[in-house]
Amino acid sequence: MGRTVLPFSRVLEQEVQEWRKFRRGLRKEDQQFLDRLFEEARLHVQAGVYASRPWPFETILISILLEHEKALAGLRSKIRALEEQKSEPSFFSPPLETVSQSLKPANCHSERSEESDNCNVLKIRDSSADASE
Repeated sequence: MGRTVLPFSRVLEQEVQEWRKFRRGLRKEDQQFLDRLFEEARLHVQAGVYASRPWPFETILISILLEHEKALAGLRSKIRALEEQKSEPSFFSPPLETVSQSLKPANCHSERSEESDNCNVLKIRDSSADASE
């Protein structure tokens, strides 16, 4: 008789169990990350069944990498959108040169003290008030 093939979900669970000792050796926060990786692999159980690879861990790793790639693509698109917003001048935000000039420290005192900090805050407030007028 032929060999029975285990369902991929059970194969995945066996892999999780085989990595149990490794998991115990990790710090608590790292254990949570490892658990998340295996959760990402569980999202692709159907593809693992279809692939039916001789080394199931390869399928698990590809599933995890696929989820990471999707996350990276999402982050890249968010960064791109933020960069586009940054490059388009907004009606409500002053140009970057104005903001950077208003944040320069005033020449109140040469040494750091509470008075010089207060003076810097006042200078910033004054320059922002000038910009709004």
